[in-house]
Amino acid sequence: MIEASQISKSVTTSEGELVILNDVSLSVGGGDSLAITGASGSGKSTLLGILAGLDLPTSGSVSLNGQVLTDMDEEGRARVRAANVGFVFQSFQLLPGLSALENVMMPLELHGSRDAEQRAREFLQRVGLQERLRHYPKQLSGGEQQRVAIARAFASEPRVLFADEPTGNLDTATGSRVIDLLFELNREQGTTLILVTHESRLARRCSAQMALQAGRVMAPATLVAADALAR
Repeated sequence: MIEASQISKSVTTSEGELVILNDVSLSVGGGDSLAITGASGSGKSTLLGILAGLDLPTSGSVSLNGQVLTDMDEEGRARVRAANVGFVFQSFQLLPGLSALENVMMPLELHGSRDAEQRAREFLQRVGLQERLRHYPKQLSGGEQQRVAIARAFASEPRVLFADEPTGNLDTATGSRVIDLLFELNREQGTTLILVTHESRLARRCSAQMALQAGRVMAPATLVAADALAR
């Protein structure tokens, strides 16, 4: 589903060249899940953005669902994202002027869905927010806002879902419920899940983990089975 080969990313600063990623390769199959871990500044979010086609590497290639993102311009990458990708962010990224229902409906309507409201209602019910459809983000707790964001992401039935620190703004108990929900929907829809996280409890739920350190994949292996790391 996603293949990345020898991804490097560097930027020029007043102090010279800053290397953010250095020769990162990975492969994630359909329906699999990968946790990208590492300390702050290790390049995790930069890698996630490149894998999603939001950014381009300085060198290397990325393909998503058989399409080479690194050979496309922004318009082409945007079309691939629209057809294949969903996002869940740490900061929720809900539109404050729209209700929970409207936030989930909006991307469905942009994609031309004729049953946007019905699908939005179904997924908000799935995440336990059927009584909060007309509430605005400021009227929802952090955990409820993240559940709206998860409903919005899965309602479009993406082939790949990218999650950047999805529990970072949540307390432990709420974060655990959100993690359960994320993986429950992931299994049901067969979605490929790639997430960035500092949390070992979240990383261990993935079928594979990859740790970055100063922009490099930590030795000895690029991908390590999650159950092996848990032992």
